[in-house]
Amino acid sequence: MTPQELHQDAIVIDGLVIAKWNRELFEDMRKGGLTAANCTVSVWEGFQATVDNIVKSNALMAECSDLVLPVRTTADIARAKEEGKTGVIYGFQNAHAFEDQLGYVEIFKQLGVGIVQMCYNTQNLVGTGCYERDGGLSGFGREVVAEMNRVGIMCDLSHVGENTSREVIEASEKPVCYSHCLPSGLKEHPRNKSDEELRFIAEHGGFVGVTMFTPFLRAGVDATVDDYVEAIEYVMNIVGEDAIGIGTDFTQGHGHDFFEWLTHDKGYARRLTRFGKIINPEGIRTIGEFPNLTEALLKRGMSEQQVRKIMGENWVRTLKDVWGA
Repeated sequence: MTPQELHQDAIVIDGLVIAKWNRELFEDMRKGGLTAANCTVSVWEGFQATVDNIVKSNALMAECSDLVLPVRTTADIARAKEEGKTGVIYGFQNAHAFEDQLGYVEIFKQLGVGIVQMCYNTQNLVGTGCYERDGGLSGFGREVVAEMNRVGIMCDLSHVGENTSREVIEASEKPVCYSHCLPSGLKEHPRNKSDEELRFIAEHGGFVGVTMFTPFLRAGVDATVDDYVEAIEYVMNIVGEDAIGIGTDFTQGHGHDFFEWLTHDKGYARRLTRFGKIINPEGIRTIGEFPNLTEALLKRGMSEQQVRKIMGENWVRTLKDVWGA
């Protein structure tokens, strides 16, 4: 089987896409052979603004139903593959939209949300992000984790602080994930995870999606798809071939103002970080170039079975464990 044939045959899942929503994005997802993606519908927004985002997203998906379909279960992912479409999983990068109401967790599940990151860089009512002193999981946060377990929403810890992450991993009865992270063993950065953190989540049945966001990669803006594969291999050697997948963090279509919004607390307050130049690794600059990743993994010496697991099969298995279907 050639790399192209393998890519076309495989289940391909991106565990984090925060690109600009439009028909062009969905067309590029199809060009890239993407079976499904966790697409961000909430970062700093509260309950009402997040519901408004979902309403707009639903409308766009209805207009583009020839390209995409909503994902509520892993059976929907299989259906997307069969129909030659991309399945869209709604995800949050912050539990802020739950506000202080446990009942909102189930409401968002009913609206199609399948993955929620507990914090985005800073503190919220649940716990603490990776850019400030981490007081750990709050009492309310423990209730949120339990409710997410009950209704079937996956806990994501990518932008979450080390103490809060550890306590979520310990508190959750379902697998949790770093949907999009890189190893600090290759580059030290507040957003990257230590070998110990990676090992800990894997030992507790969790999952790691590896990102290619160049400010966090060792080669920075000079990175290529091969540098991305180096990071994937590094993480796989720690967590094993069954606990790893892809979470690119594609920001395709967004401009300067969007990154300013992301890098300030609550979208407007103190500056948390500066990314500098934003450019994806050469060879996978756009979602449409996804097949190059399959080829690069094979070139690195990974087996066809390992590539199938990394590109999507592991995500499907883990999501089924959390969603129950």
